Amino acid sequence: MAGLSELLVSALILIGAFFLFVGSFGLVKLPDVMRRLHAPTKSTTLGIGSLLIASMLYLALLRDDPSLHELIISVFLFLTAPITAHMISKAHILRNRALQQELPQPPGDEGWATLDPHGANETRLDPEPTRSTNAKD
Repeated sequence: MAGLSELLVSALILIGAFFLFVGSFGLVKLPDVMRRLHAPTKSTTLGIGSLLIASMLYLALLRDDPSLHELIISVFLFLTAPITAHMISKAHILRNRALQQELPQPPGDEGWATLDPHGANETRLDPEPTRSTNAKD
């Protein structure tokens, strides 16, 4: 049983290392921000997940000391990586005027929420009406 467990943990470590390498390589070699963003968000997240699963299995199967730290780290990673990628892509679109012109028109009268800071349907609230200083009012 210990030999099979060690083999499983070793395979997960190798798989995780491969995906981390692919993600890092893509981050360095891909030509623009949007493509570079894809590599670390997908493959490195998968690689880290594989390493964390390997760590959990190692502690649970070989050391008889199960730990939930890796599970909590995985949940945090899988929650924050897409949000971070989304924010970076929105910042890239906001900073690149040529890319903004290439975006397809969304259906309906509404524009892209990323490009409209106040929202397409949101009407700006007028500030408090100015009070008349005229004594007759």
